[in-house]
Amino acid sequence: MSWFESFVLGFVQGLTEFLPISSSAHLRLTAAFAGWHDPGAAFTAITQIGTEAAVIIYFRKDIARIISSWFRSLFDRGMRGNHDAQMGWLVIVGSIPIGVLGVTFKDQIEGPFRDLRLIATTLIVMGIVLGIADRLAARDEAGGKHRAAKERKSLQDLGVRDGLIYGFCQAMALIPGVSRSGATISGGLLMGYTREAAARYSFLLAIPAVLASGVFELKDAGEGHVSWGPTVFATLVAFVVGYVVISWFMKFISSKSFMPFVYYRVVLGIVLFALVTAGVLSPHAGESAG
Repeated sequence: MSWFESFVLGFVQGLTEFLPISSSAHLRLTAAFAGWHDPGAAFTAITQIGTEAAVIIYFRKDIARIISSWFRSLFDRGMRGNHDAQMGWLVIVGSIPIGVLGVTFKDQIEGPFRDLRLIATTLIVMGIVLGIADRLAARDEAGGKHRAAKERKSLQDLGVRDGLIYGFCQAMALIPGVSRSGATISGGLLMGYTREAAARYSFLLAIPAVLASGVFELKDAGEGHVSWGPTVFATLVAFVVGYVVISWFMKFISSKSFMPFVYYRVVLGIVLFALVTAGVLSPHAGESAG
């Protein structure tokens, strides 16, 4: 991998990680369209450490408060009803599904799941799911002629059941094209949470899983065509770009719909299917060279 490739892939990772359009799919597609080697699941997982560092800095006050309250609740019974302490436990509980499934299906994640036809399918299907969830949220917020506006849930309403559902939604993102933020935000909206609450918990929930995945894959960095230098450089680029994107995205969702991302996912999936069907792009483009 050249330094230029690592810059482009790091930029793509930072740009797409927090948007509900799948960063892993875009890394895979960028390499395929450019005629580069597939960067692979290890490269993707390690560069995600950069974007998660951006999340930690952006939500540093929330994270510090949650960790502090959680630790205190281990020794102080009076703290166990504290919302921040409970959030600590909910993040742990919600991280279990992706940890178990990630280890169980590691070979599939690094192989068959990276087929471009599967990525096209997940882009379209999960785009439609996000669109339905967004429409339901908009209907609740706006009400109607014969229906009052419905108040949606905040993170104060989050419990173990919803935390686990969020966790299983996040685990779906092991398949490129699903999108970690897209799946968890869709799940949150369908459970009745506000757009901001769904996105905030989605980002907090991702921290343990992504960092653990990145550390686990460190042993594979430098293998094949991807060396340590470009991987570290791409991670730094992803951090800088990711911080800018998350700042913009949290402001965007406070007043805007997710529909632009829905249209983008569906159109991209259709175009990808058309290119593979026409033989312009191989469903395994870049894999054999990697």
